[in-house]
Amino acid sequence: MKVKTAAVIGAGTMGAAIAAHLANAGIPTLLLDIVLPDQKDRNFLAKQGLDRALKASPAAFMDKDRAKLIKIGNLEDNLKDLAGVDWVVEAIIEKLDAKKSLWEKLDGLVKPTTIVSSNSSGIPMHLQVDGRSEGFKRQFVGTHFFNPPRYLHLLEIIPTPHTSPEVVEAISEFGDKVLGKGIVNANDVPGFVANRIGVYGMVRTLKHMQDTGISIDEVDALTGPIMGRPKSATMRTADLTGLDVLFHVASDLQKATPEDEDFTLTPMFLQMIEQKRLGDKTGQGFYKKVKENGKSVILTLDPETMEYVNKGKTRLAVLEPLKGQPLSERIKGLTQLPEKYGEFMRKVMMDTFWYSAKMAGNVSNTIVDIDNALKWGFGWEMGPFETMDALGVQNVVAYFEKEGRTLPPLLQGMKDSGRTSFYQDGEVVDVKGAPEKYEAPYMILKDLKKDATKVVKSRPGASLVDIGDGVLLLEFHSKMNSLGEDAINMVFTAHKVIEEQGFVGLVMGNQGDNFSAGANLPLILMNAQNGDWDEIDMAIRQFQRATTSLRFSPHPTVVAPFNLALGGGCEFSMHGDHTQASAETYMGLVEVGVGLIPGGGGTKELYLRFADELPAGAPLLPALQRAFETIALAKTSTSGLEAKKLGYLRDSDGISMNRDRLLQDAKAKVLELSRNYVAPTPRQDIPVMGENGYAAIRSALYGMVEGGFASEHDQEVSLAVARVLCGGRTNNRNARVSEQFLLDLERENFLYLCGKRKTQERIAHMLKTGKPLRN
Repeated sequence: MKVKTAAVIGAGTMGAAIAAHLANAGIPTLLLDIVLPDQKDRNFLAKQGLDRALKASPAAFMDKDRAKLIKIGNLEDNLKDLAGVDWVVEAIIEKLDAKKSLWEKLDGLVKPTTIVSSNSSGIPMHLQVDGRSEGFKRQFVGTHFFNPPRYLHLLEIIPTPHTSPEVVEAISEFGDKVLGKGIVNANDVPGFVANRIGVYGMVRTLKHMQDTGISIDEVDALTGPIMGRPKSATMRTADLTGLDVLFHVASDLQKATPEDEDFTLTPMFLQMIEQKRLGDKTGQGFYKKVKENGKSVILTLDPETMEYVNKGKTRLAVLEPLKGQPLSERIKGLTQLPEKYGEFMRKVMMDTFWYSAKMAGNVSNTIVDIDNALKWGFGWEMGPFETMDALGVQNVVAYFEKEGRTLPPLLQGMKDSGRTSFYQDGEVVDVKGAPEKYEAPYMILKDLKKDATKVVKSRPGASLVDIGDGVLLLEFHSKMNSLGEDAINMVFTAHKVIEEQGFVGLVMGNQGDNFSAGANLPLILMNAQNGDWDEIDMAIRQFQRATTSLRFSPHPTVVAPFNLALGGGCEFSMHGDHTQASAETYMGLVEVGVGLIPGGGGTKELYLRFADELPAGAPLLPALQRAFETIALAKTSTSGLEAKKLGYLRDSDGISMNRDRLLQDAKAKVLELSRNYVAPTPRQDIPVMGENGYAAIRSALYGMVEGGFASEHDQEVSLAVARVLCGGRTNNRNARVSEQFLLDLERENFLYLCGKRKTQERIAHMLKTGKPLRN
């Protein structure tokens, strides 16, 4: 039961975005909607939905060319086309009658093997197929995506009592490995998993804000990153989502569940709904953006006066001691804050803990699914049960008993057993508190490294880890995974360990927030300001040796970039025998932004790739121009697919849709390459344009400066890029140079720019503000 083609019915915001993500995964998709009676274009709504997806921000498509995989149509002319697809997913209006009417049309039309699913966020799945044939019921399942589908990892799979286990297995595997989703198995109950618990938590947060007198901005300061939650925290998230959406979901849950008081919204919130203060969609909610003296200012709603006031950036002094600590320590610290802040945080956390434990076995049959649903759907760093582990489960139990709350069966089981955590020693408890073996479906480095024998070498900035089957992993773990001395030296250590201990190959990757944000800029700036040119020269030579060693070592190397892979991170990625990138990889040679050029082989490598694409004997200028523009404009990919277009990834490089599987995919590629691996040798005959190419670029830059589009220092930096790409300024029209020659040019021009005052100013400004300086 393989999914090779799909159809999405309903071309609204969600339906069109689901179709776009199917196209991202390379799945030909039919996008259908109804025919508007007064509209000449019968495909108007589907066309409108596709156009909306193409213009969406953040982008729905990883590469807009993937939109060609989507065919638009309507439910009258194209209904018969559904007979040939492997998966039909519905994303129409949230009304039971409309969904039942649609399924009536499809029952008997689609193939017996076609998976049919609903993206409904609240209408029970079993009610939708009431009255349908037994065969249709077996093929029907809930597939609840979270918005936006490209970026939010969660996909809830909701079978009915009739759904075939083969259908659940097939759509789960497709969602995981092809669409890159985190799969959570949900029961067919109101709100399923994430919304049931997540919305409960938001409603209770509003109540505790009211009861403790905490202000709106203080709530967000307390419930954002300091707590392991997204930057938008609670109130800003409500504004982004829409207060009307929260109102409708909470109201529906209040009607559909016996815990009516759990979803009761505060009087202030209901007043905001009446006044149409619905968040960003109406221009005002808990916050309001206005212009003051030509600048955008964020105002905060005062619950007492219901007026908006300028509070500036809220900084709570009580949070300062917690910053920089591990999340588990921050969680403990938040429950111990003084006065109203501690009271608020204890109530917010404990309500969520209690309700999550109460819902175990109700919304899902495992606590792992509940934790994952909140992490993947709401952006929490730790799920509720993982958070309880950080505090100590018995401490949580004691809190509830002190309050006089009845313990849910799960917590009663934990109390009776005396167990202190839900997860420990390769076990997780079931919904009644009994331990059972648990193994994650993909590699989790932090769990692997609990076995000390797996950590082969370790330094503060990098480690070598045995990830099994003879494959060694080199991971960075410095701040932003910047490339300092530890990272570079560990590359050489890795090669030595592989040869001495019989490993078959190397993966370079990690499971941090980013692959690598690039070079250690503070160190470069310090050495430049002190005039330590030998130090910089040596560091560049070592970095070049490290990057090129990935290509020319006697064993295969696979680099696994994800999220930010900038500057040196990009250069490492470009030098592996193979790159296995995450679909969400933001890759670029961005050094010109701080007045430098790529010095670790990136300039050389990009030119080589573009020159190799040219037909034999063709002029080199197109390759030179393409490489120059990419580097001089610091072009950065917004996805793995776009990285291929920009040349940072090769056509032969792989893309993993599911980042959780990235290291496994990279490891599999090492094993594949190791079977018949023969190391390549450095190139000695690279054709370059010399003075002719340099003159062409210099002429274009002169016009940019004269027209006010570039500064003189922009020109100086760009000419340094040109000198490398042109192989120096030789007048020999048939000049050919070696890779090492181009690397030496990179190093020389990198050093030259380090000595420029304006480059040092650019580096200092970037370090201080995070933004480039035009000087």
